[in-house]
Amino acid sequence: MAALFKQTNAVHPGMTLLTLYGTSACHLCDAALAELTPLLANGIQLHEVDIIESERLMALYQLRIPVLRREDTGAELDFPFDLNRLMGWLDDVLAEEG
Repeated sequence: MAALFKQTNAVHPGMTLLTLYGTSACHLCDAALAELTPLLANGIQLHEVDIIESERLMALYQLRIPVLRREDTGAELDFPFDLNRLMGWLDDVLAEEG
């Protein structure tokens, strides 16, 4: 997942920003990203953060990663999740796009 973890600051208007907290050596983070990928064409933008870069993030998420956070509401979703659970969690966003 090392190549996939990147910091992105640009948010496109009208898109919902999700932040995926994880680490480059986390196989569960890879699985979470695989579940998220089909949703990225539906008005959802993903910001990936490697928690190793921050003591504060390590303290918050070290035992929970991967964790997905909605930046519009602050809601967090801990792994495991599948596509159906993600779609329910993002129902309001996906309804606007549909």
